[in-house]
Amino acid sequence: MFKFGWGQDIGIDLGTATVIAYVKGRGIILREPSVVAVDNNTGEVVAVGNEARRMLGRTPGNIVATRPLRDGVISDYTVTEKMLKYFIKKVGGKSLFAPRIMICIPSRVTEVEKKAVIDAATNARC
Repeated sequence: MFKFGWGQDIGIDLGTATVIAYVKGRGIILREPSVVAVDNNTGEVVAVGNEARRMLGRTPGNIVATRPLRDGVISDYTVTEKMLKYFIKKVGGKSLFAPRIMICIPSRVTEVEKKAVIDAATNARC
C-alpha cells in the first residue's frame, strides 16, 4: 500500500526513564533509556539511549549525560528535540517523506508542556 505524502507511522512513548517506539506493521522496534550525552563545549550530542546511559557518571568534564525528561514532561527542550530526532532516524531510517508520529504524554501535563512536546516532535521530524 502506498500512501502519498507520508512516511512510516510511528508511535512513541516518551517516558521519563525509557523511550519506546512502535512502527506500524513492524511492532515495537526500539526500547532505550531516555538519556543524552552532550558536549558542553560545542553543544553537540555525543550519545543517545543505551550508549549515553553507559556514560552516566563516567564522562570527562566537558561531556554531561542527562535525562531531558522529568516526571513525564520535558525539562530540557533542546536536548529532548535532539533525542527525538536521533530515535526517529534510528526507527524510520531514510525516507523520501517525513514520518507520521504519535507521541504518548501524561494526561496531567499543562497546555504549555503539551505544546513543548508537539514542537519538539515537529522540529525533530526528518
